[in-house]
Formats: sequence, C-alpha cells, structure tokens
Amino acid sequence: MKIVLIGLVIGLLAGLVGALCGVGGGILMVPAFALVLGMKQQNAVATSLAIVVVTALAGTMNHTIKAPGLIDWKLVACTAVGAAVAAWFGTELMRNLSNHQLTKIFGVLLVVVGVRMLLVKA
Repeated sequence: MKIVLIGLVIGLLAGLVGALCGVGGGILMVPAFALVLGMKQQNAVATSLAIVVVTALAGTMNHTIKAPGLIDWKLVACTAVGAAVAAWFGTELMRNLSNHQLTKIFGVLLVVVGVRMLLVKA
C-alpha cells in the first residue's frame, strides 16, 4: 500500500511538472524512483519512459481539445521520427551503462540544462 501512495504522489507531481514544463515528468520521476523508492537507475529510467507515454497522451488530448492550434503538428511529425529512432538506440545504450554512469549522466544533464535556463533570457 505504501508504494501505491508514494507512486501516486510521484505521479501527481510528475504530471503537473510535465504539463507545466513539457518535460514528460521524467525529470522528476527518475530521481524520485531512485531516491525515494530505491530503484536502480536503469529501472527508474525504463519505468519513467513507460509512464511518460500516458502523461504525454493525456496532455496532448487536453491541448488538442481545449486549445486547438497550440500544437505544431508538422514539427511533431518531423521531430517524432528522429526521437523514436534515437530512443530505440538510446535504450540499447542505457542497458549497457552501469547504474552509476547513468546517475552521473542524468545529474550532469539536469545541472547543465538548469543553469542554462537560469542564465539565458527567454
């Protein structure tokens, strides 16, 4: 029961952050799964990817219904092809890295992107 409640709280926070920031929630779920639930980094990443499918569909449906024209579908089509191919090979790479290596890569990515967003005027 405890894991269900923790999962629900993580899901609520990830869904909100994902919807607000367009990050799919993985930016919150991966650290939460690893630190709070004690999952290995590989398991946290794989689990987060599966959940992101659901959150992305829910958010996309809401935007499509309530804000038609907000999504650039031409850009979606072009970007999705490249992202799908890269994700296929990225998951192969992820399984060949250690949990320690993945944790370091994820941490560096969060810091670099976070610093850039704080310093660059939008």
